[in-house]
Amino acid sequence: MDIKFGTDGWRAVISEDFTFANLRLVAQAAADFFREAANQEEPLVVVGFDTRFLSDRYAIEVARVLAGNGLRVCLSRADAPTPAISFAVRDLGAAGGVMITASHNPPRYNGFKLKAPYGGAASPAQCQRVEALLERNVRVGREPRLADYEESLRQGRIVRFDPMPAYLDHLRRLVGLESLEGCGLRVVVDPMYGAGRGYLRDLLRSAGVEVREIHGEMNPGFGGLHPEPIAANLRELAEAVREGGWDLGLATDGDADRIGAMDAQGRFVDPHGIFALALQWLVEARGLRGAVVKTVSTTQMVNRLAQAYGLPLYETPVGFHHICDLMLRENVLIGGEESGGISIQGHIPEGDGILMGLLLTKVVACAGVSLAQLLQDLRAKVGPCHYARRDVRIRPFSKADLTARLMADPPPRLAGEAVVAVSDRDGVKYLLADDAWLLIRPSGTEPVLRIYAEACSPEAVEALLDEGERLGLAALPREHVL
Repeated sequence: MDIKFGTDGWRAVISEDFTFANLRLVAQAAADFFREAANQEEPLVVVGFDTRFLSDRYAIEVARVLAGNGLRVCLSRADAPTPAISFAVRDLGAAGGVMITASHNPPRYNGFKLKAPYGGAASPAQCQRVEALLERNVRVGREPRLADYEESLRQGRIVRFDPMPAYLDHLRRLVGLESLEGCGLRVVVDPMYGAGRGYLRDLLRSAGVEVREIHGEMNPGFGGLHPEPIAANLRELAEAVREGGWDLGLATDGDADRIGAMDAQGRFVDPHGIFALALQWLVEARGLRGAVVKTVSTTQMVNRLAQAYGLPLYETPVGFHHICDLMLRENVLIGGEESGGISIQGHIPEGDGILMGLLLTKVVACAGVSLAQLLQDLRAKVGPCHYARRDVRIRPFSKADLTARLMADPPPRLAGEAVVAVSDRDGVKYLLADDAWLLIRPSGTEPVLRIYAEACSPEAVEALLDEGERLGLAALPREHVL
């Protein structure tokens, strides 16, 4: 049994490991966990799904297993964003939730995200408990309990619901969309054929913003796109913004928990810039205070802003559940990842691309200048920061072994700069004398070695990425290198 929960749930290739049979086994373990953790007679569980191939059928199968184990189920009526399902878990007072999605992974993948009662990702300890229950069930030959779907609907054990109204009302209040009326902004939205389709479009239109949505139709294969909102996957968004003379482009990933953007010239604005602009606006325009939380792969601009504002800063491993943990324990103003999962004070502890798309629109509208100008002013304030990530496909390997090999012999210099600190909090991160950094870490969701770098110039970033790729591959056993 090789079903393991990674950085954000269990993901696997459809029809290889992600099968109905394996899904039922995972759903049974989740049902056992919810009953055990909730300590209630009939716990309520929210189930949602994205636009991927068979996601709706997989979600029904999960609902059947949950109902077969005596749980009540609220099953989304249609595909929905992960943050909308997470919000529904908290809003309905549920014992937890399940989201059928592989998020930003390629179309051949699907996945199973486990949600906790607070409206965020289940903790690593909770996921490990589900894994333990799964292993126990398989070991003793316990078959999943399956309820009849139609009969469960008639009995009210499974209820189809729409998570959209409550979630959208919450976002309108949190961001204050009424002030966008008459701002004159023209925005192109690209949900990348994912579960965010219609959400940003309708929210912005309701606030009086002119909006065009592309890639909003149902397409389980994502039209051949990889639904991750990075520059390489957003060429059509860039073209639409540039050729139509639009002010802003906003993109969300397959389940809409990540954000990417384009300025009016069709130039990609990565989540580092979005995070930093949002932090600046929350403090300077809203007058809010609180801790700032970022992952090891996120820009130093955030560090410099937090220091300038006198705000506590926490750096965590990659994975929003680490940010979630701090949001539950402390007054966090904003927390986010390099990948585009960001949340703010007053929201659920979950990355939310729709929220951040609205917030970025609000920031630009209130500033009265272009997104490009805002970024230029920000960099003049905190110093130039150029960033890039390189993904190197490899065969699966031990993250611990790679980290140990890299830590055993750290280089004294990288790209001509002295290495002043080395951390193994998540992979291996080298901090350089000029505040540049290089991070080498395996992906938690697919067989990829991720290499990240930030420096004061694009040329320095490329030099660091080259050195990172060389170091990373040299630390791998030859049989794991493709």
